[in-house]
Amino acid sequence: MRLARYRHALVLTLLVALFVGAAGGTAGAQEPAPPPNPSDDELQRSRSAVDARAGEVARLTAELAELDARADDLQAELAAQRETAEAALVGLQAAQDAATAAGERAAAARIETQAATVAIDEARARLDEIVSTTYLQGLDAGPLGMLTEATSPEDLLARAEFTDLVARNQLQAQEGLERARVDKANADSAARAALDEAKRAEAEAAAAKEAADEAVAAAQAAARAQAEKLAQVAEQRAGVQRKLDAAEAADAGLRAQRQRFTEWQRRVEAERAARERADRDAAAARVAAAGHGNLRGSAAVQRVIDRAMSQVGVQYVWGGGNGRGPSTGIPDAFGSPLNRVGFDCSGLMQYAFSGVGVSLPRVSRNQFHAGEQVPVSAIRPGDMVFYRNGGAPIHHVAMYIGDGKMIEAPYTGANVRVVPLRTRGLLPEATRVL
Repeated sequence: MRLARYRHALVLTLLVALFVGAAGGTAGAQEPAPPPNPSDDELQRSRSAVDARAGEVARLTAELAELDARADDLQAELAAQRETAEAALVGLQAAQDAATAAGERAAAARIETQAATVAIDEARARLDEIVSTTYLQGLDAGPLGMLTEATSPEDLLARAEFTDLVARNQLQAQEGLERARVDKANADSAARAALDEAKRAEAEAAAAKEAADEAVAAAQAAARAQAEKLAQVAEQRAGVQRKLDAAEAADAGLRAQRQRFTEWQRRVEAERAARERADRDAAAARVAAAGHGNLRGSAAVQRVIDRAMSQVGVQYVWGGGNGRGPSTGIPDAFGSPLNRVGFDCSGLMQYAFSGVGVSLPRVSRNQFHAGEQVPVSAIRPGDMVFYRNGGAPIHHVAMYIGDGKMIEAPYTGANVRVVPLRTRGLLPEATRVL
C-alpha cells in the first residue's frame, strides 16, 4: 500500500513537471527573459572599478598638465634663441650703417685731396706765370734799372707802382701755393684716417654679419630641434589623451561629466572670443577716432593699449611688426615669412607705443631698458612685463592692460591674444614708458 502511494506520487510529480516545462516553453517564446540581477558583491566590484578609473583620470590629467608645461618651456627656449639672433641682426645693421657712413667719409676725404691737388697745380701755374712775365718784361732790373729806363718822373712813379703790384701778386701767389700745400697735407691725413676708419668699420660689419649669420642659423637649428621635441611631446600628449579618453569612456558617469565639462569649455571659449572681438573692434574704433594728436597721461596710456588691442587675432611671425603695423619677419623652420604677415612680441610693443610718438628698440631685452623699472607688484596698465627662463636672457615681452590681464604675441602657431598675467618666468621688475 505504501509502495503504491509512492508510485502514484512519483507519476504525479512527473506529470506536473512535464506540464510546467511545457508551459514555461510557451511563455519563453512570448516575452524576453529578464536581465540578470547582479549580486551585492558584483555591485561593490563595479564601484571599486569606477573609483580606480577616476584615480587614473586624475593621474593622466596631471601628466597632461606636465606635458603642456614642457611645451611652454620649449617655446620659451626657442624664443630666447630667436631674441639672440634678432639682437645680432640689429648689431649687424648698426655695423653696416657705420661702415657705409665711414665709406662716405673716406670718399669725401678723397674728393678733398683731389681738390687740394688741383689747388696746388693752379697756384704753382699762377706763380710760374708771374715769374715768367717779370723776367720777360724786365721788371726785375731793380731801382737803378727803373731810374735809367724812366723817361720822366711820372714814368718812374708808374714803373715803381707797377713793380710793387707785381711783387705783391707774386707774394700772394707764393702764399696761395703754401696754403694749398698745407690743405693737401691735411686732406691727405684726413683721407688716410677716414680710409682706416672705413676699413675698421667694414671689418666690424663683416664680423657682425658672421655673428648674425651664426645666430640666425643657431635659431633656425633650434627651431627645427624644438619642432621635433614639440612633435614628440604632442605624440606623448596624444597617447595620454587616448588613455584618458579610454578611462573616461569606461564609465557612463564620467562620460557625462566630461561632456558637460566640454560643453562648458566650448561655451566659455565662445564667450571669450566674442568679448575679444568686441574689445578689439572697440579699440580699433577708438584708435581710428583719436587721430594723430599728441596725448599725455592716461589718454596716452589708453591709446597705447587700444593700438595693441586692435591687433588681437593677428598671427605671430618671428621678427614681424614695427611702428607702422604687422609685417613679414625672419625666415625660420616654420616657413618663409614672405607670405606670412604679423607680429612677434617686441614688434607688437613697437606698434603700440609708436601711436604716442615713442620709438622702442627692436628686441625685448633692449625694450626692458627703454623706460623706468618698477616692481611688478606696482604695475599699472600700459607697463611692459618681461619673461626669461632661469638665468637666461629676456626672451619675451607683453603689456599689462589691467584687471590681472596682459596682451601678447606669444609664439609661432598662435595669435595676438589677451591672457591672465603669467607668473612663471616673470621678471620682478616691469618697464614703465608713460
